[in-house]
Amino acid sequence: MEPNNWAPAHSEALREYWARGMFYSEIADAINAKFGTCYSRNATIGRGKRMGLGTPDRPNHRAVAQPRRQQPKPSKKRAKKMRERRAAELQEPAPVRERAEPVKLRCVGLSPRLVSLVDLENGECRYPYGGDKEGEAILFCGHPRLAGSSYCKPHFHLTRDSGCYPERAAGPVALRLVDAA
Repeated sequence: MEPNNWAPAHSEALREYWARGMFYSEIADAINAKFGTCYSRNATIGRGKRMGLGTPDRPNHRAVAQPRRQQPKPSKKRAKKMRERRAAELQEPAPVRERAEPVKLRCVGLSPRLVSLVDLENGECRYPYGGDKEGEAILFCGHPRLAGSSYCKPHFHLTRDSGCYPERAAGPVALRLVDAA
């Protein structure tokens, strides 16, 4: 953050517009239009406070809250009808929902090699299997990976919606070791 990045002409324009009683958002728009700058409302407020301008005196534009008129109470006959209608609504049985079928998981028709993480080699599919139950080991597919992906071709298509491709292709990443101080 620069302490004084406003040109003197911009600061003078701010002081002039503030003296006219303009809102800071209006001041920012006017300065941007006049000088071709991109000051935000918040930048204008901050600069105004640093210049000691504060907030301009504003008339209170808010409408005075009108007291609520009390609505007339419904007649006894109408009140009775309303109670009967509500009672009828409460007595209607809730609709019976049909039992939902369990979700069928997608399968790729590929027998995984079930390789542990330690034994997983570079270039092998990293699609996980297991780990659903407590203490169950997580194993990986282990088939050759699709270029630019962490998965083999069947698992790549399983994890992506059709027509959805990654923004950039995965590639080798150069890592640099740094000594801890």
